[in-house]
Amino acid sequence: MAEQKRDYYEVLGVDKNADEAAIKKAYRVLAKKYHPDMNPGDKEAEKKFKEASEAYAVLSDPEKKRQYDQYGHAAFEGGAGGFGGFDFNSADFGDIFGDIFGDFFGGRRSGRANNGPMKGANIRTSVRITFEEAVFGVEKEIELTLKDECTTCHGSGAKPGTSPETCPKCGGKGQVVFTQQSFFGTVRNVQTCPDCNGTGKVIREKCSDCHGSGYIANRKKIKISIPAGIDNGQSVRIRDKGEPGVNGGPRGDLLAEVVVGRHPIFQRQDYNIYSTVPVSFAAAALGGEIIIDTVDGKVIYEVKAGTQTDTKVRLKGKGVPSLRNKEVRGDHYVTLVIQVPDKLSNEAKELLRQFDAETGNTLRATHGTTSEQEEVKEKKKKFWK
Repeated sequence: MAEQKRDYYEVLGVDKNADEAAIKKAYRVLAKKYHPDMNPGDKEAEKKFKEASEAYAVLSDPEKKRQYDQYGHAAFEGGAGGFGGFDFNSADFGDIFGDIFGDFFGGRRSGRANNGPMKGANIRTSVRITFEEAVFGVEKEIELTLKDECTTCHGSGAKPGTSPETCPKCGGKGQVVFTQQSFFGTVRNVQTCPDCNGTGKVIREKCSDCHGSGYIANRKKIKISIPAGIDNGQSVRIRDKGEPGVNGGPRGDLLAEVVVGRHPIFQRQDYNIYSTVPVSFAAAALGGEIIIDTVDGKVIYEVKAGTQTDTKVRLKGKGVPSLRNKEVRGDHYVTLVIQVPDKLSNEAKELLRQFDAETGNTLRATHGTTSEQEEVKEKKKKFWK
């Protein structure tokens, strides 16, 4: 028993009232997804591709669509050729398979030649700056190799007294047409001309200075204005400092990626700055002034008596400026860390013992009653067994 065919509208996933554009769009998605060249050896994908192609061949043709809407699959039973018993050669697969095979084989759908003015390629480089320079902005000068128009041939690439000739392979169009065999016969594709690289011109006698390229490479120094608030990995665009354009097109741009050096004290997150500041035991206990380093310089902060370690302090407006408005800045968050002195004189130790005796006697926590001492000793024995 023959396998029953699915409804063509269901295959493409469109409504019965779908217009030509919706039908074509639905098929384009399925064709690219299930094409055998994208799924080598996958029989199920090949089956779905053929099913979708059959559905599109019918629904994209007004007359076949009318017959299918009236009689269903029975309208095409008993015919010759194709997947569904009729000839698919009349189906319009050209632009769709121009896309698909163009992606696969480097072809182009567009019939427009590439020998018009085109913008040059962008150049990428990197520039290193300090943490403070990223916060406040800086002017940097970098040196790199740029191409300039050859003064001998004025960019034509041809020997003085001669001119580039029309490419005989593409006839000056910059593109050549080639055919590709598919399930549906011959597919016409367009590709950049390999002889002239899309320019439509070939140079018989090359300029001796630029060797036919039309450009001379020179080392140049370029100033880069890096804005305040830029972060590591972001780029600055310098207009018209990239590769020269083609056929009179404008130059490309220079994209300078910013590499921000690490800071020994500060860390950045978005537009906020984070750091830790040591606080002496006496200042934490009694309160007092401490000095905090910020990107704007040193500031004095009043520590409250009884401050504990890991206390957070917010210095409003001492962070990184916004790239959009340097007058708007993030904050600086400081974590206070209480320092315990590791070197004490005998007098200082005695004073500290007196202090401890007055504030809780923590140094003699285990010096309780006789029974308490015995209990503690017994627990120590069990612990260390």
